[in-house]
Amino acid sequence: MAACEGNGNADQRIGEALIKEVIEEELREVPAAEEVPPLTPLTNQVQSEQEKKMVLELAKMIRIIGDNVKNNQPLEDAIDGIRRAPGSKWDLFQQVAAKVFEQGITWERIAVLFYVAGRLAVKLVEAHLPQSVREIMQWTVDFFRNNLLSWIREHGGWISSFSELAAASMRTVSGVQLYGVLLIFVAGLALGSLITLKLLPRQ
Repeated sequence: MAACEGNGNADQRIGEALIKEVIEEELREVPAAEEVPPLTPLTNQVQSEQEKKMVLELAKMIRIIGDNVKNNQPLEDAIDGIRRAPGSKWDLFQQVAAKVFEQGITWERIAVLFYVAGRLAVKLVEAHLPQSVREIMQWTVDFFRNNLLSWIREHGGWISSFSELAAASMRTVSGVQLYGVLLIFVAGLALGSLITLKLLPRQ
C-alpha cells in the first residue's frame, strides 16, 4: 500500500508518469517519433521501483483496453478526417474530456482517456506536427490533476484500480455509448490541434 502514502502524492506521480508512458508507448510504433520534443519535464517522476512497476503494469492494461477500440473504423476516420473547428483548443479539450466523464468517473474511463491521448499523439506525429504532442501531454496532465486526482485519492489510489482495469482488459470496452464518446473526444482534440497547423506560416 506504499503507493497510497504521503497523502496521495504518489498517486499524482504515478498518474502523470502513466500518461507519459502510454503516450510514449504509442509513439514507439511511429518511425518519426524521434522528432517529438522530450516529454519528461512536463510531469513529476516516480520515486521508487514499486511506483515504476505500478506504472508499467497499469500501462499494459490500458494498452489492452485501448486495443479494443483501436481498430474501430469510425474512430480512425474521426482522427484522420478532421479539418477545422472554431474555438480555443484548451477550452475544446476541456469540453470533450469532460464529455468522457459526463456520466461519472470510473477507472476504465480514465484508462480510455489516457489511451486516446496516446493515439492522438501518434496521429499528430504522422501529420508532421510533433510539437503538438507536448500540448496533448500537458492538457492531459492538467485535466488529470484538476479533475481526476481527487477522485483517485478518494477511491483508494492507483493500487485500487488494478482489479477493475484487469476486468476491463478481459472484455470489450463497454460503457454508455463509449465509441460515441471517443469519437467526440478524439475529433475535438484533432480539430483543435489542426487549427494550429492552419495558423502556422508556411515554410
